[in-house]
Amino acid sequence: MRELKNTAIEKQKLRVWLRILKITRSIEAELRDNLRIEYGSTLPRFDVLAALYRDSQGLRMSQLSSVLKVSNGNITGIIERHVKDNLVERVPVGGDKRAMIVRLTDEGETHFLDMAQSHSRWLDSLLNDIDADDAALLIGLLSKVDVIKGELEGQ
Repeated sequence: MRELKNTAIEKQKLRVWLRILKITRSIEAELRDNLRIEYGSTLPRFDVLAALYRDSQGLRMSQLSSVLKVSNGNITGIIERHVKDNLVERVPVGGDKRAMIVRLTDEGETHFLDMAQSHSRWLDSLLNDIDADDAALLIGLLSKVDVIKGELEGQ
């Protein structure tokens, strides 16, 4: 039988990855549960509202898909639900009869801000033992990961 031969540093990096994965999954599960229980919502629906909040002029569906790194098909159902709930509206793009911009309604912005406040509180509670210095250290260490270097440098 063959044996996997990892160096000590490779084993350590594997342990780091598994720890990050475990923590991420745990936090995400808690956030999903809280959104479902307190708002009858999902994390993807929250993410759509957050993306639209960050761009007050609204986004085309393709832009929204790009920002969230998901397919247009994934976004369409969420937008339909948000339109039905009067959280977002579709606005025609001048000069292009097929194109629509999606943006938050006033009700959607109020709803998102309430959810975002709760989301922030939940994260603060989940990461309660991490102080500002620890957070800065973790961000610095994680920014060394090539896959996310560009994403973290802007934060």
